[in-house]
Amino acid sequence: MDWAAHVERETARYRDGEARLGDAADSDARQRQLTRLGNAAYGAGLALLAQGRTDEARNWLGRAAGRYRESYADAPADSWGRPIAVLKAHVLAGDWTSASEAAEMTLDDGAASADSPIGRYAGTLALLVLGRDEEARVLADGLRTHDGFPTDVGDTLAFLAAGDRVGYVGAVESVLESFATRDEHLEDVPVADTVMVLQALAARRDLAADLSSPLLPPS
Repeated sequence: MDWAAHVERETARYRDGEARLGDAADSDARQRQLTRLGNAAYGAGLALLAQGRTDEARNWLGRAAGRYRESYADAPADSWGRPIAVLKAHVLAGDWTSASEAAEMTLDDGAASADSPIGRYAGTLALLVLGRDEEARVLADGLRTHDGFPTDVGDTLAFLAAGDRVGYVGAVESVLESFATRDEHLEDVPVADTVMVLQALAARRDLAADLSSPLLPPS
């Protein structure tokens, strides 16, 4: 995999989008452009992680989190993908202080009681970041049986919140397999970022699985 080419493409997309940000005609156009900037910065961060360039990756992931947070201010109601992206970017950057702050804001915005499964997913991630596992388990148990949410992700979250390593390992391997069979990835960067986030959360609980895949950064 030519990760350097991915980094070059994503950073170029970011710089181009940043130069055009002032051209956004209204708040809706601006929040969409900010989201595109967040995606490009996130893609650059993932590609850098895949190369083992951790410090550079952290800078780009932090930039992504900032752009996603900016975009959320003017986003349509229930745009829970933005706070999820903020949480994931901070977790992958290893910035647990910022992740905890973002988690508190996500819960303050009502994610845990959202009507949509994607909102409750945001709430579950936030609770796991904060170590509030009992509350996270309740939400995750609802997600794993919801028709509109991936069962294997719901299972992984539930086992993670329950501290069940055997269950977690089998479930996260299934999530990784789902990434391996995808034709499309965010920003065309073939990295299993959800698995990486789950593994980071699992590591803090001594539950992380021993995974190896071209879709994951080197150990």
